[in-house]
Amino acid sequence: MTAAQRQIPFPNRRQEWRRHEDQQLLQRERELEAARRICEALSQHVHVDEVVQRALQTALDVLDADGGSVLLADPESKQLVFRHSIGKKPVPPGTGMPWHLGIAGAVFQSGKPEVIGDAKLDSRHYQKIDELTGYKSHDMIVVPLKRWEGNPIGVFEVLNKRGGPLQEDALSVLLIISAFTTLAIEQARLFHEAKMAESVSLMGGICHDVKNMLMPVMCGIGMLKQELKELVACLSEVNPKKAKTSQAMCDEIFGILEDDTGRISDRVKEIADCVKGLSSPPDFVSCRVADVVDKVVRSIRILAEGRQVLLRTDGLDALPPIFADERRLYNALYNLINNAIPEVPSGGSVTIGGQVDAKARGVLITVADTGRGMPPEVRDSLFTARAISRKPGGTGLGTKIVKDVVDAHGGRITVESREGVGTTFLIRLPVRPPGAFAR
Repeated sequence: MTAAQRQIPFPNRRQEWRRHEDQQLLQRERELEAARRICEALSQHVHVDEVVQRALQTALDVLDADGGSVLLADPESKQLVFRHSIGKKPVPPGTGMPWHLGIAGAVFQSGKPEVIGDAKLDSRHYQKIDELTGYKSHDMIVVPLKRWEGNPIGVFEVLNKRGGPLQEDALSVLLIISAFTTLAIEQARLFHEAKMAESVSLMGGICHDVKNMLMPVMCGIGMLKQELKELVACLSEVNPKKAKTSQAMCDEIFGILEDDTGRISDRVKEIADCVKGLSSPPDFVSCRVADVVDKVVRSIRILAEGRQVLLRTDGLDALPPIFADERRLYNALYNLINNAIPEVPSGGSVTIGGQVDAKARGVLITVADTGRGMPPEVRDSLFTARAISRKPGGTGLGTKIVKDVVDAHGGRITVESREGVGTTFLIRLPVRPPGAFAR
C-alpha cells in the first residue's frame, strides 16, 4: 500500500478497491466478448479476404472506432499492402506503403504494438495515406499480426475512437482479435495450399490424358493436309485461280494448327514437369519482339476476324533485339491479346505497339484495345491470385501468368483503363535481363 493510499479513510479505500476490481472485471468481460465475437466471425471463413474483413469489422464494433485497416506484408515488393479498410474514406485495396515507414512500418519491424494519442504529433506518421484518402488519423492503436513463432505477417490498425481517444485498455482487446486473425489467416493459407496440392496431383493425370489425346489430333492434321492437297490439285484442272487461293488458305490454317498443337504439347510437358518438381529456368536468347508478336498475331488472327476485331502492330520493327525466353514471352503476349479480343466490340481494334525505352535501357511493349474498359475492383486485382475474370469460364489467371513472365525477365507491367474507352497494358523489359548471358 502506498503512502497516498494509507491517507485515504478505510471505507473510501474499500470503495476505491471495489471500483478498481469492477474496472478489471469489466475489462475481462470486454476481452472475453471480443474473443467470442472474433471466433464466431472467423469460424466459417476460409478465404483470406473474408477473414480479414470480418476481423476488422469485429474490432471496430467492439472498440467503437471510426475506421481501421489490415495490412499484409508483401516480401517481393517489401511493402505493407492494404488488404481491407473500413471507414468513411477507406484506403483502396492493394494500396502499398514501404514496410519500414510510418507507424505501421515501425510496428511491423519491431513486432511490438503501439498506442498513439495523436498521430499528427508523431514524426513517424505516414502522411501520404491521409493525403490519398482525405481522412485524418488522430488516435490509433497498431498491433502486429504475428505468429506465435516467427516474424509478423502484417499489421492491424484501428483509428479514431468515437467519444474519446483509444486508451491502453483497448490494446488488450485488439491483441486478442489480432491473434485470432493471424491464426485464421494462416489457416486460410494452409487450406489454400492443401487445395493447390490436391489440384497439382489431379493435374498430373490430366496432363497425361491430354498428351495422349493430342497424338491422334497431330496425326490427323498431317493426314488431312495431304488429303486436301490432292483434292486441291484436282480442283486446279477446273478452276486454277480458286485452287491457288484455297491451297494458300489451307496451308496457312494447317501451319497454325501444327504450330499451336506443338505449343500445347510443350505446355502440357511443362505442367507435367512441374507436377514432378522439375521446373526449368528461363531460357534467355537474343530475339526480336516483332517476330514474337507476328507469331501470336498469326495464331490468333482467325479468332479476331471472326469477331470483326482488327489486330494492328505499330513500331515493333524499330525495336532492338532483346534477350528473352521467347516461349514465355509468346505466352504472355498471347494471353494479353486473347483477353483483349472478347472485350472489343465489332469494328474495334487491338494494337500491339513498341517503343525504345532509352532511359531504362530497354523496350516498352503496349497492348491497347478499344474495348469497354474495366472497373477499379477488376483493375486492382490484376496480376494477383485474386484476379477477377469477366469471361464465361475464365479463371482470372491470365494476367497473373503475364506478370510472372515479366518478373522473370526483370521487367515491369502496369495497366491503364477507362470504362467505355479501353484498356492499355504496358510492359517494360530490359534489353538484357539479370542472369542472361550472350550465346
